[in-house]
Amino acid sequence: MRPKHRQKAHNRERMTGTMPLPYLPHTEADRSAMLREIGVSSIEELFHDIPERFRNAEFSLPPPLSELELKKELRQLAASNSNLDDYACFLGAGSYRHFIPSTVEHIIGRSEFSTAYTPYQAEVSQGTLQSVYEYQSLICQLTGMEVSNAGMYDGSTSAAEAAMMACSVTNRSKVAVLATVNPTYRDVLDTYCRGKNLPLVTLESGSESFPSDCACLIFQQPNFLGYFEQIEAYVQKAHDVGALVIAIVEPISLGMFRPPGDYEVDIAVAEGQPLGIPMSFGGPHLGIFACRKEYVRRMPGRIVGRTVDADGNPGYVMTLVTREQYIRRGRATSNICTSEALMALAAAVYLATLGKRGLKHVAELCYHKAHYAAQAIDKLKGYSLVFPQPFFKEFVIRCPVPPSQINQVLLKRKIIGGLDISHLIDNGMLLCVTEANTKRDIDILVETLGSL
Repeated sequence: MRPKHRQKAHNRERMTGTMPLPYLPHTEADRSAMLREIGVSSIEELFHDIPERFRNAEFSLPPPLSELELKKELRQLAASNSNLDDYACFLGAGSYRHFIPSTVEHIIGRSEFSTAYTPYQAEVSQGTLQSVYEYQSLICQLTGMEVSNAGMYDGSTSAAEAAMMACSVTNRSKVAVLATVNPTYRDVLDTYCRGKNLPLVTLESGSESFPSDCACLIFQQPNFLGYFEQIEAYVQKAHDVGALVIAIVEPISLGMFRPPGDYEVDIAVAEGQPLGIPMSFGGPHLGIFACRKEYVRRMPGRIVGRTVDADGNPGYVMTLVTREQYIRRGRATSNICTSEALMALAAAVYLATLGKRGLKHVAELCYHKAHYAAQAIDKLKGYSLVFPQPFFKEFVIRCPVPPSQINQVLLKRKIIGGLDISHLIDNGMLLCVTEANTKRDIDILVETLGSL
């Protein structure tokens, strides 16, 4: 570390533009030309609006550590987290704990995948391109849709991009979304719509009317509260007025329930995190995006196709790329730039490892374990199931005391409780049960709830 007086001088040189920049090719003349262009005389003037105490802040760094000491300190810091190896988890609402086969980590950990970036040169990126093509094929089989892109940031941005795509297809500017869609998804959708001055209409579940000037209707199946919507009427009403239908689906549920392609939706999106991707304190995630073939040229992101070379050998290429990095901004369908190729590979390996029967088995375990937990909790004094509709792995219970208090007690027993949704339902808690929860986990949860 530099002595304090040398560090201050170093900061001063950096802020005034007199310090050489070893990693940038700009000369002093280049920097002066840039400053003149933006209308300031010096680097110091450029940062004039930032208070001096922040511009030349002193670093307060701890003394250096050896690699052995550093690993020990990091382990101690990590131990302060409540991790899912030591805690039973009943929290869902968009990010879920599922068992991940060891094949997933083994494949995505290979250097040719984990270090690879965008496959600009097809001739040297065949492995990466093929993995994306296999992912797209599996997503089409899973959702019953005709085409899939190469993966987007997450489920919420996939839903928002689908709404923007619907506006482009229909030449309309109003978006309708059911109130039972995940609130965080609706927040992202609202951000997209406000940025483009598109009216966003929220419809209550069971609404009899549908605006005739909307570009699309967005619903979630099963919805944020866990239960399945009767969506056939919504689909028909939207199509009757020329609007597209966008379904936000739960990918594991498609192992035993109807895929969106069976009920005539135009675009299907999902959060791909349940497919072999750990919760990881919130990311990275994977946005699934599939649609009908007739809309493929309006689809955001990129699509990989399979072809043959001059000798008849199979090969993989980027077939459609509609993002702004490749074409003029005004013609781009989206500014989504990074394909979640590594996470898409994880999802592809997960689906290939489980296969059709394996995915069905996982879905059935989620379904039956969730219903076992719901029935047991419903019998407890002061607790009740809020919704009678069919559900998959999430359900809402009404508690006799605030869920925030319950979750504090559960944490002491190494249980991560459900999501407190008291702002939506009085003393409501959204619980999630997956195949990763054992019968003992569920029984301890029920016993603890009953003791409060």
